[in-house]
Order: sequence, then C-alpha cells, then structure tokens
Amino acid sequence: MASDTTTAGEAISKTIADNDVVLFMKGTKQFPQCGFSATAVKILEHLGVPFKDVNVLEDQGLREGIKTFSNWPTIPQLYVKGEFVGGCDIMREMYSAGELHDLICDKGIPHSHHHG
Repeated sequence: MASDTTTAGEAISKTIADNDVVLFMKGTKQFPQCGFSATAVKILEHLGVPFKDVNVLEDQGLREGIKTFSNWPTIPQLYVKGEFVGGCDIMREMYSAGELHDLICDKGIPHSHHHG
C-alpha cells in the first residue's frame, strides 16, 4: 500500500467491501499488540465470527488513513458489512448487551455462536 491517505482510503474501502467483518487493529488476531485490540479479537472469537484482521502497525498511511476514513481517533475499529460499528469500548458494550450478536445475525453473517 502507498503511504498517501487517498490510496489508503481506497485500500480501506476495498478491504471493507470485500469482507463482511473487518477489524483494523494493532497487531494480528494471532498476536494482538495492544490490550484494546486483544479484547476486540476475543469478543469476535467468542461470537465465532470469521473476520479479516488488518494490522495498522505495518503501514503508517493506513494507520492514519483509517482514523480519517471513519472519523474515529482510535484503533481498533470494527466494520460489519461496510458499516463502521465502533472501537473496543463500543464493541464491549454492544457485546454485553447482546447487541453485537444481534447485529451479526441481522446482517446475515455466518457465525458459530448458537442461540440458546
């Protein structure tokens, strides 16, 4: 990816368009490099939602570009079906309230968390 934000924005748009669930994070889902990213990964894994992880630490243009793209100042950032959902705190609140699971279901995204 190129370092200017226009190209980063295009790359971000494409990634979000090509994947139902995208988490822009510090590190990878195998090796998160900040506590907030680790929490976000755990929430998605607990719901059994397959997601694309994008490591913003690998590309400074992407790291700044995603903040401009979403108009949200922090990482991680969750996108579901092309829509910005929020960061770690919002994910945690939505997960606790059952709203994140409802969103995943409403959007028709396959996941392994069974209703019960």
